[in-house]
Amino acid sequence: MARFKLNWTCPYCGRPQVATEANHAVIRSAIFVGHLNINDVGTKTIAFACLNELCSKLSLSITLHHRHYNSVTGQYDLDDEVMREWRLMPESFAHPQPDYIPGPIVESYYEACRIRDLSPKASATLARRCLQGMIRDFCKIAKGTLDAEIKELRSDIEQGDAPAGVTPESVDAIDQVRSIGNIGAHMEKDVNLIIDVEPGEAQALIELIEMLFGEWYVAREQRQKRLAHIAAIAEGKKAQLAEAKANATQDKDRIA
Repeated sequence: MARFKLNWTCPYCGRPQVATEANHAVIRSAIFVGHLNINDVGTKTIAFACLNELCSKLSLSITLHHRHYNSVTGQYDLDDEVMREWRLMPESFAHPQPDYIPGPIVESYYEACRIRDLSPKASATLARRCLQGMIRDFCKIAKGTLDAEIKELRSDIEQGDAPAGVTPESVDAIDQVRSIGNIGAHMEKDVNLIIDVEPGEAQALIELIEMLFGEWYVAREQRQKRLAHIAAIAEGKKAQLAEAKANATQDKDRIA
């Protein structure tokens, strides 16, 4: 029998790895509680243990499925389609973020991920707040409203004063998040007018944040490290040259 293997990435540390029977388990359970309006159901409890010794954390989730009786095996099988899913540990699919991104911004991102399915509107509002924090921190623009800050950022781009990595396309996307986030932040005058934000739409906003984390903060950090490395090499060569000249002068003095 072939050994079970599954490519898996730990949601805590972000380490890609191969899960096997040793660190992965699926427990299937049929639920018998009488007649249900959703018909016969069962659950899968899915567990992973991270193989990274510096992490070693448990990932745990539960999925709800319709079930049916298998006359061949005499057992109840669960359908592949997932009716509902509950992530228990960790609570969301948020990616770990580096320490050089300000804590309040990362926390807003984590919260937006955590409540994406429970309240997509609230998730969109938190995504909006996260992006506003990024404009204020990374782009050094702080106005009374996000709308005013976006307009100022557009002006900086046109004049060539925007930070590296900030593009017109990304600012357009932030402006669109602003309008979507407003749906969750403000009630319409007609309280009967309901505009929903779907979980998939909230996830798109979260993915924009993750993209800008990479294009703004991570790219800047990597650029600074590379430039600092080049500067350190140049300083080292200058020191070597100065030492070589000093040694050459000493040799001439000894010969003289």
